[in-house]
Order: sequence, then structure tokens, then C-alpha cells
Amino acid sequence: MGRRCRTPILAVLLACAQFTASACHAQQQTKLSGNARAQVSNILRDAHDEVKKYYYDPKFQGLDWDARYREYSAQLASIQTVGDGFRIVASFLDGLKDSHTFFVPPHRVSRTDYGYRLAMVGNSCFITQIRPNSDAESKLHIGDQVVGLNGYRVDRGDFLDLTYFLNVLAPQPSVRLDLLSPAGELRHVVVNASVGVPKRLMDFTEGNDFWDYVRRLEGVDHATRSKIVETGDAAIWNIQQFDLSIDGVEKGISIARKHKTLILDLRGNPGGSADMLEHLVGMLFDHEIKIGDRMGRKDLKPAVSKPGGKPFDGKLIVLVDAGCASASELLARVVQLEHRGTVIGDRTSGKVMEALEIGDSQGADIRIFYGFSVTEANLIMSDGKSLEKTGVTPDELLLPTGADIAAGRDPVLSHAAELAGVKLDPVAAGKMFPFEWLPL
Repeated sequence: MGRRCRTPILAVLLACAQFTASACHAQQQTKLSGNARAQVSNILRDAHDEVKKYYYDPKFQGLDWDARYREYSAQLASIQTVGDGFRIVASFLDGLKDSHTFFVPPHRVSRTDYGYRLAMVGNSCFITQIRPNSDAESKLHIGDQVVGLNGYRVDRGDFLDLTYFLNVLAPQPSVRLDLLSPAGELRHVVVNASVGVPKRLMDFTEGNDFWDYVRRLEGVDHATRSKIVETGDAAIWNIQQFDLSIDGVEKGISIARKHKTLILDLRGNPGGSADMLEHLVGMLFDHEIKIGDRMGRKDLKPAVSKPGGKPFDGKLIVLVDAGCASASELLARVVQLEHRGTVIGDRTSGKVMEALEIGDSQGADIRIFYGFSVTEANLIMSDGKSLEKTGVTPDELLLPTGADIAAGRDPVLSHAAELAGVKLDPVAAGKMFPFEWLPL
């Protein structure tokens, strides 16, 4: 679900985290000074305080929150590196087992890219993209099933925790992958990551640093933009995240109204803005829809649709997968509960809460910036249930195989097009919305 901000989370990501002059390059390996240890301790205290103040469940999922803080605070005495401290903070919050409550560590000096992308399909994990000219390109194949990663079994239950650890909490210079090819061949490879080291200090008051950063953000926006393809009597709308403005939603619906069927492709969509969700739902129905009741510490207004212009009233097909989270899951479930259309694909992730993003910082001459996502409300649907930990089970369960992924076939989109009366070959469907890599 979309998040509200007390302190803009962008501030968390803008600054380079430097704990001390001796602890600023490889945070997870660097030995701690006494000052750095105190700063990690302050981060843990902030994690405790923010959750205690804002978490939607005043019983903290049955945990004694103060006792847990004392337990984890005591562990800081034995940590050897900043990374050890970060892992303690993350583990402290993980006790809530809540998808939207987690630690956002300080931005790193280096930028790590492993050269591939993973995705869960059913209960299996596959290589879905490989960056050209990377070490991964010579060792991996699209369609390989990942059965082990750095010695850990990869399954649906711990996939997000594992990727959070490797991509956010403790990026690694290399990873070991245990792979199973579509033909059944087992092999083991070590993939070296690309580690970019931008300028240690960036001046956002003048010069080119600010505009270089803006251009990078613009590149992210471009790569994750929504796209619509019109084919026959169908409009296929690929929405990669819920970040469109009201005008963007209305523009998409205006295109869809020209066709008998709208195929809404939400696969891989992690969610985003609650406002966009409410406006999009409002443009798919001719009357107000209650998306869900928001349950928190205080009385909260329910999440309801926001009707705009003329809605789309044709046939609706929604595509989902294990990468769908939050707002994308809510939309799919509303379509099911209101009998508005058909949901096809894989069971979604079950990561559906409403969170508050909190930015914190400490320091004087040199400041470190970090943050937390804290769940502020649970969403209860009209059937009286929450999607958290359960997700959305599609009306038609349809999964690509490893061979499909290797061959670039998209049988899910092809089948949806067939239901819309459009002939779309699985290979052509797989090329319709090509993946775009960001510059390193």
C-alpha cells in the first residue's frame, strides 16, 4: 500500500553514510571505533522508538518490545563492524514478521550490481535477466533455476529476506549460485559483482553533482514507466509500479476505453502510491468501491476508490505474479471480490500493509542519514480478511516454465490476449515489454 512520510525518505537516500573517517568505505567490513559503535546504538534506539510510537499494533505482535530492545542492545557490545550493527538493527525489526516494517540503512559509497535479476515463479526461483558485458553473462543463462544462493536454499518464504540482505543490508563482492538448467543439468558458479565507486563527496548546492543525480533518478523513472500497447480489440497496460499521477491514470483509461478489453499487467509491481490505487480503482468502476478498512491504533478512514472521469466498462483481465506486492495485490483482490474481471498468473507475495516512511539522522559536521519503514495500518478487505502473508490466489493459475523463460516466451500474456480475442504468439508476447537496465 502507499506510504505516508513524516520526514521525506529521499533525504535518507541522498547522503553518503560516513560513520567516522576510518569507517566510510566498506561499511560491512570496517572495524568500529567507539564513536561509530555509539552511532549504531543510536540507530537501534531510534528503531525501537519509532516502532513504539507508530506501529499499528500496540501489542507488537505479542512481543515485549522493551525487553527485545534490551536484548538486542546488549548484542552491540560484541559487534566488530558497522555491517554487524546493521544486521542487528534489521534482525531486531524482523521479529515483528511484518512486510512493511524494516530498516533503511545509510546509503553506501559504492554501488553493487550482480549482473542478473531473479524472480520467483511458483515455488521456484529463476534467472530472468542478465546484464550485457557482466561477469554473469559468461556464467549464467536466462531460464536457469536458482536452487541455492551463497549456501542458502532459495524458496518463496525467504526470497525477499535474502534479496534484502544481499542488495540492501550487506552487498557482496561475489555470490555463489547453485543452478539447475531447463534440461536438468546442475552446476555451481561464482559470479563477481560490478562495484561502482562514485565520488566520495557530492556537492548538491552547485556544480554538476546535483544534476548527475537528477539524471540518474530520471533514468529510473524512464526504465520503470508504464506502457500501453493497443492490439486489435485489446489494450495491454503494463504498470511497473503505482507512481502515476491522476492525469496518468486518466490517460491510460482513455486509451483503454477505445477497446473492448483491458489487460492490466501488474506482474512484478511492488506497489506504491495509495492515491494512484484509489484513482485507478475509481476508473474501473461506475460507483464508489471500498478497497478496505484501515486498522491501526486510532480510528482511520477506510480506503475507498476516487472516481474520476468516464470509467472503463469493458472486459478486464489482470495479470499477477509472485513479484506483486501491496497496492497491486489490493487492486487484483478488489477485482475478484467485486466480480469485475479475471485474475490470471501466480499467487502474489502477500506483502500488504500501509506504512509510514521515517527519515532519521545524527551527527554534527558530518551527518549520517538512515530511515525506517513502520507499518501504520493493516488493510482488511470486504471479505473480512487481510492479504498480508496470504496474497491473492488468481482465478487461473498459469506459470511460465524455465524453458519458457529461457526462450523468451510469455504464455501468461499470450493466454490473456487469447481471452480478449487477440492472437498473440508467446514469443511476441515476451518481447512486448522489454526489460531495461539502468547504467551502472
